[in-house]
Amino acid sequence: RFFLQTGWVAKIVLATLVVFSLASWSVILAKWRELGAAGRASDRFIRIFREASRLNEAAATATKHRASPLAGMFQAGYTELEAQIRSQRREGEAGATLKLKNIDGVQRALQRALGAEVERLQRALPMLATTASATPFIGLFGTVWGIMNTFHAIGATGSTSIVTVAPGIAEALVNTAAGLLAAIPAVVAYNHLLAKVRVLRRRMEDFELEFVNLVDRNFT
Repeated sequence: RFFLQTGWVAKIVLATLVVFSLASWSVILAKWRELGAAGRASDRFIRIFREASRLNEAAATATKHRASPLAGMFQAGYTELEAQIRSQRREGEAGATLKLKNIDGVQRALQRALGAEVERLQRALPMLATTASATPFIGLFGTVWGIMNTFHAIGATGSTSIVTVAPGIAEALVNTAAGLLAAIPAVVAYNHLLAKVRVLRRRMEDFELEFVNLVDRNFT
């Protein structure tokens, strides 16, 4: 009822804030599930990787852990490793099944995969940052407009009674509250989800070193 009684500017401001809020909550819930699944899948995959006696055993299970960024990195590194070994076999070099030409190629493949996985994990997070930074100002615009309406009503009626000033003040306060209600969950969720992405990135960097060390010990 209050929404219907507000002016057209206030309606636009409130509708905009509702859209931002719904969009940010959809991102929050989706990324919460995605990052949680990525962490759990990474726990399972790293356990399989460390327990495997051969890399092809881990490769056989990597596709079953698509949610894990570690599995994606492993597939990139393992593909490059296989490509180099196949190249040596075709050239008929001695010991080609065990030796690498260039371990830097494997490391570069892992780094490219790491960047792609981080980009995937951070996807849609800028929406939360935009909501957190923009909605307070959108609400502030509605607040200023409501106060302007209050002064206009006072000037038109020559009265400062509660009946005169209440509609404009109420409109201003509602816009302020709506802006904060949209911004606060977005900024809290953004910081929390970004921290989870950073944790996963550190795990990926550790996995890169672990994979390269394993390849260095066994194939160079």
